Amino acid sequence: MSKLPHCPQCNSTLTYEDGSMYVCPECAHEWAPGAAAESADDKRVVHDANGNVLQDGDTVTVIKDLKVKGSSSVVKVGTRVKGIRLVEGDHDIDCKIEGIGAMKLKSEFVKKA
Repeated sequence: MSKLPHCPQCNSTLTYEDGSMYVCPECAHEWAPGAAAESADDKRVVHDANGNVLQDGDTVTVIKDLKVKGSSSVVKVGTRVKGIRLVEGDHDIDCKIEGIGAMKLKSEFVKKA
């Protein structure tokens, strides 16, 4: 029986060693032997302008007029955005705004509704 750890992304038991890395054949995730324990404790937490923790699927309200880059339209204060998705990067929130379309927002310009 193998003593290799389960995949931290998909929890597969079919992991194998490739040099100094572990590899999951099901999701193609690669990680260093000590990285699995760190990634479980190192979850990224995103806060809104008031310090509330945001999660995928939350509804937020825009707290400042935001110009849409490359367009003359503006996202007005008080616009509600439903079903947000948290992503990595400078713009934390991926969403669709009615009348404008898909956008990325910074969490510092929204509050949890």
